[in-house]
Formats: sequence, structure tokens, C-alpha cells
Amino acid sequence: MVHELLRIPADDVHIEGLLELPPAARGLVLFAHGSGSSRHSPRNNYVAKVLHTQGTGTLLLDLLTLTEDLDYHTRFDISLLTHRLLIATAFVRLHTPASRHLPIGYFGASTGAAAALQAAAGLGQDVQAVVSRGGRPDLAGAHDLAKVQAPTLLLVGGADTEVLQLNRKAYAELRCEKELAVIPGATHLFEEPGTLEEVARQAADWFDRHWK
Repeated sequence: MVHELLRIPADDVHIEGLLELPPAARGLVLFAHGSGSSRHSPRNNYVAKVLHTQGTGTLLLDLLTLTEDLDYHTRFDISLLTHRLLIATAFVRLHTPASRHLPIGYFGASTGAAAALQAAAGLGQDVQAVVSRGGRPDLAGAHDLAKVQAPTLLLVGGADTEVLQLNRKAYAELRCEKELAVIPGATHLFEEPGTLEEVARQAADWFDRHWK
């Protein structure tokens, strides 16, 4: 198992990411976390461990520095988050020998989902799959949503009514292979028993199905 902390130069700062690759990894998923979260998010780390069991590598990213994350406006700057995610994608392709040959996928939570979809829109067929967990894909904008080519799975809690409505709106804008999966009884953070496990299972299956 490869386990490496990356420091990725981005603009005039460095962002950090934890790269973990199981033996004979079939793909690499970059995690774009939501506002006020970090690569230490227990929910994203749980999903990452489930992906490892199915042969998928992960890069848990902090797209913002600690100082930037204290700024409310920066945390919701989708263009900046997308820019940083694209930088991280290029870095693992160019500077990390263990992962440079692997197909790429994105897993986004909250505002990170919008960044993942905007990045996928920009990269076209270079991104194999996207999963959003309790995300705000609507913040990617109709123009970029319509450009996404990667198969996209939107996972939303059934009790997260406002976010579910926003996901349905974004889902209608997507022109790619797509699925909207509602996790019964789950609220925004999937804290109810069994709900995060269901998110991880569906995410792992989605990536496993779409690696080429």
C-alpha cells in the first residue's frame, strides 16, 4: 500500500493531499471536500477505505490552506476550488510515478462537488467518473454541468430536502450518463446508522464499474 503525503505547489501556496494506493490499483479518486472540512474528514476517510478494498486509490485533498479556509468567501469560491483540483490532477499525472498511469475519478462533498464537476467539464474524457455526496452540484452552473462527459452519481440524503431539490435541478442539466440516488432517512452529513456505509458502497461500485 502506497501511503504518501503530497505537497502540491498551487499559485503562491502549497496544498496538501494524502495519496493512498492499494496494490494493483485500478484507478485514482481525488477527493474535493466541502467548505469548513478537510482531508481529515472522518466521512471522506471512511469512504476512501472502502474504495481501497475494491482496488481504487485515493487522494484526500485540502484544496485551501488553513488561512484561506478561515475566509467564508474563499470557502465558497468554486472557481478557485476547481482551479486547485485541476492543479492537483495535473500533479499526480506528472510528478507521482505510482499514480501517473491510473484513470482519474472525482469524489466531491458539499461545495467540493461543484468543483469536481467543473473540473470534469474541463477535462472531458480524461475523467472516468464523478460521485457527489450531499453535494452542491448546482453551484457548478448549467453551462459546465451540460459539458460533463464523465458518468456522474449524485448521492443525497432523503431527509436533506433542500439539497435534494438542488440536486434534482442539477441532475436535469447533466447530459452524461447519470444517476441520482436518494439514501432513505439520511440527513446532510449521513450520520444515521447505515447511511454512510450505503454511500461508500454505491460510490465504490460506481467507480469500479466505470474504470477503463
